[in-house]
Amino acid sequence: MEQLTLTTPALLFSAISLLLLAYTNRFLAYASIVRGLHARHKENPDNLIVGQIQNLRKRLVLTRSMQMLGIGSLLLCVLCMFLVYIDQQMAAEIIFGIALIMLIISLGISVREIQISVKALDLHLSDMEI
Repeated sequence: MEQLTLTTPALLFSAISLLLLAYTNRFLAYASIVRGLHARHKENPDNLIVGQIQNLRKRLVLTRSMQMLGIGSLLLCVLCMFLVYIDQQMAAEIIFGIALIMLIISLGISVREIQISVKALDLHLSDMEI
């Protein structure tokens, strides 16, 4: 294996930053939806709204996990760069590997969250077809 340089973990900065931006936008959209559903439920309690809120709660937990893993991955990339800088090559390679694994898990959770979102939208569409 070639020696890890400062530029290798730095390449992930833009990718992770864009992912965190997408995750944050998703979180803000959910927060807006939750507030709207909460207001509707206060006015007129409905089991359908309760189901939507439970679905959103699951999706918010997944989004939080995605954000935490993404932030952790970015933090470990910075630590990796510092370790390369102080010439701790072996530690830098291990930390970079962990950062990559965290990013992979974050992306996997994102796929799961998208599947749940699509299922929720399918329910709305099927409700309109009846």
